Amino acid sequence: MEQWKKSFALIWSGQFVSILSSSVVGYAVIFWMSLETGSAEVLATAAIAGMLPQSLLGPLVGVYIDRWDRKRTMIAADTFIALCTLALALLFLFDAARTVHIYLLLACRSAGAAFHTPAMQASVPLLAPETQLTRIAGINQMIRSVSDIASPALGALLLGITSLGNILLLDVAGAAVACTTLLFVRIPRPRRTTRHPGLWREFREGFGAMHAVPGMGGFFALALAVWFFIMPIGVLFPLMTLRHFGGGAYEMSFIEIIWGGGALLGGAIMGLRNYDVSRIVLIDTMYLVVGGSFLLSGLLPPSAFCWFALFTAAAGVSSSVYNASFIAVVQSRIGSELLGRVMSLYYSMALLPSAIGLAATGFLADRIGLTNAFVGAGAVICLLGTIGFLSPAIRRLDPPRRSV
Repeated sequence: MEQWKKSFALIWSGQFVSILSSSVVGYAVIFWMSLETGSAEVLATAAIAGMLPQSLLGPLVGVYIDRWDRKRTMIAADTFIALCTLALALLFLFDAARTVHIYLLLACRSAGAAFHTPAMQASVPLLAPETQLTRIAGINQMIRSVSDIASPALGALLLGITSLGNILLLDVAGAAVACTTLLFVRIPRPRRTTRHPGLWREFREGFGAMHAVPGMGGFFALALAVWFFIMPIGVLFPLMTLRHFGGGAYEMSFIEIIWGGGALLGGAIMGLRNYDVSRIVLIDTMYLVVGGSFLLSGLLPPSAFCWFALFTAAAGVSSSVYNASFIAVVQSRIGSELLGRVMSLYYSMALLPSAIGLAATGFLADRIGLTNAFVGAGAVICLLGTIGFLSPAIRRLDPPRRSV
């Protein structure tokens, strides 16, 4: 077995355990808060606490990811998250935990993810050949999709048989496994562009790298614009199931599983082999698929829940194909010494639409209307995908007939 395959086998085994345990704990916390408070405001606040630190820290974090050893950065981030989770578990053990403590834990986990996620993405090109980047991204999507499918059921099951304090310890164990596997992987340090750079200069280098390659600025702008319209609609899926299609808890869970199953299939397709097709074509096509699924879902009558599930599955597949292709394009076009900054900036900017989506949920559902929101957002996403197809500079980022 080639060395890069051995390295990723170790990384994936640890990351799968860590991602699954973190996701199970995340759902258990959400279910616990739902049962204890029954407040939508509390859940929205928890969601914002879980994304805002990563969004705010991202621009600065990337500078340090490119400065520091990336393996040690990932281990330190996982350890920090584990210690914070352990502290909350102890508070539950002594019956001292309050809702504000959960907000603090979610914020700390978000801060740790601000370091871990871009450090992991920035390490991939240092470990694997460029021709394998899309396959690796596809397998990463599969790991996350399996977790997304299994975690809600496991979180609910564990909450029914043990306390939340004990469930939190599962995340600590998962972090320990991830850190241990990383110890056996050597991640090279990228070449430094400057010897004694300043913080502001390094930040500007990372921001400049997002525009230095012709077409890359438009590529990122389109992606962020698409997320701006996807995330608010993603928040509305449960309401769409309940209000428009007259479903209940079973139907809501079914839609979540359908999306996760589609994402798993998409990840498997991208991870199976290399394809002689432009990744830019794949990305723009996926914009059209997602936009079309939203638009058509908004036009469905209340009796067409089966079609809603089918369109949701198509959107799930396209999400994995898009993510794998997008990450691979960025990893292949941005130098490894700048990749930490670029990925941190992108994740930071991409999280803002999520917060806007949470804040806009009530307005979209009550003022605009659920079906109109789906139709409008879908139409705009289709328009953005068409713009991507029509831009020669963006198309040249990954020419046709290139092995991906």
